[in-house]
Amino acid sequence: MLVMMPLFMMVMVGFIFPTGSSISDTPIAIANNDTGSLGASFVQKLEVINNQTGMMKLSTATNFDDIKTKLQNSEVNGGIIIPENFSSNLQTGKQGYITIVIDQSNPQMSVTIQGVLSKTIEAIGQQTAIFNLNSTYHVSIATATSMVTPYTVESKGIIPGEPNYFQFVAPGIIAMVVMMALMTGLPHAISYEKDIGTLDGMLAAPISRLSIILGKVSAQTIRGMIQGFIILLLAVILFGVVIEGNILLVIALIILTVFSFVGLGILITSFTENEETATMVMMTLMFPMMFLSGVFFPLQQMPWYMQDLAHFLPLTYATTALRKVMVLGADATAVGTEILILIGFGIILLAVAVPMFRRAMSK
Repeated sequence: MLVMMPLFMMVMVGFIFPTGSSISDTPIAIANNDTGSLGASFVQKLEVINNQTGMMKLSTATNFDDIKTKLQNSEVNGGIIIPENFSSNLQTGKQGYITIVIDQSNPQMSVTIQGVLSKTIEAIGQQTAIFNLNSTYHVSIATATSMVTPYTVESKGIIPGEPNYFQFVAPGIIAMVVMMALMTGLPHAISYEKDIGTLDGMLAAPISRLSIILGKVSAQTIRGMIQGFIILLLAVILFGVVIEGNILLVIALIILTVFSFVGLGILITSFTENEETATMVMMTLMFPMMFLSGVFFPLQQMPWYMQDLAHFLPLTYATTALRKVMVLGADATAVGTEILILIGFGIILLAVAVPMFRRAMSK
């Protein structure tokens, strides 16, 4: 029966990593403090899996403090501790406890390492139990497998392919670039005219204040749309981002994102006297929106009060709508709520900003 153990290990590799591990060559330290032989056996099985997958660079440690020191010195990204009573617990019918030590300074890597190692350790335990049932009680492999793991779970996405971070972040980057184009372009364009004195000439010309607003808005709107389309093109060509939904709907959402931020750009211009002040106000508003709108990481990972605050930011709805269409292949009805909210933001901000701009230009 011992000759079947390598076969079990090969089966285990396919069971744990059917499409490849999410980590690769990650340094992990193992502290085997077990006084019996089962701890060493566990380490051997883990090494067999690692040789097949290359997911870790395994090294040895003496105890928790040793792993802590290695983490602080950036020598490893995590650790595994096998306690002294590991063998004795298993031999007396108790569960054997294994501790995974994570690097809390890198939450995303810690979550990945914890998930992969937990799944690996659980699979080793299951396959060990299957082997014991087969060799000790002569239970067939199929029956033993169904006894130890009665449920089989598989994951399936609603679109083909494997998810990746570029696919997640690209819609948010597009919306963010459009926001930055409007919020930096409009205040700069008008405030700069104030500083060099050419705005007075425009105001003295026989044209309406609305024409000045429309001219500046049109230029920055085109600029924002062009920048958004360039980012979309680069995401597809350089990073392999796949647009699962309707490309025309994506373009419409980019235009709608531009519309929702036009009023905010005009509003900043209305109550700032010079370009320096406009830049300061713009940065104060723009950077919180970048990090609170789910551009770089999911809103669900934020504290509840930040999630509530995100619901008042137009960038949140622009990012969500683009992500639904580009990543999930959603249609217009699925992003109907986001579309209405973006339209509402645009109308309300313009209704406030245009009169304020006219009043500011009349002073």
